[in-house]
Amino acid sequence: MVTPESIQLSIAQGMATEYLSVDGDGHHFEAVVVSNAFVGKSRVQRHQLVYQTLGDRMREEIHALSIKTYTPEEWENSRKTRRLG
Repeated sequence: MVTPESIQLSIAQGMATEYLSVDGDGHHFEAVVVSNAFVGKSRVQRHQLVYQTLGDRMREEIHALSIKTYTPEEWENSRKTRRLG
């Protein structure tokens, strides 16, 4: 069975991240990925970078993965907004 930890490990091994969190119940997963690799990239390009780290697992093992991607600056701004709101 796929675990959040195994998905997190695959992403961490495949790209440099400033922050990485994966939660899920074995069927549905949500990843938050913060990386300098996302600077200047569109949302689609960012997701493609994350999908590349997972390789064939996306087709064979992982059926539902929600991905939120941020640059470090975007992440800090979103955290400040959450604290103020």
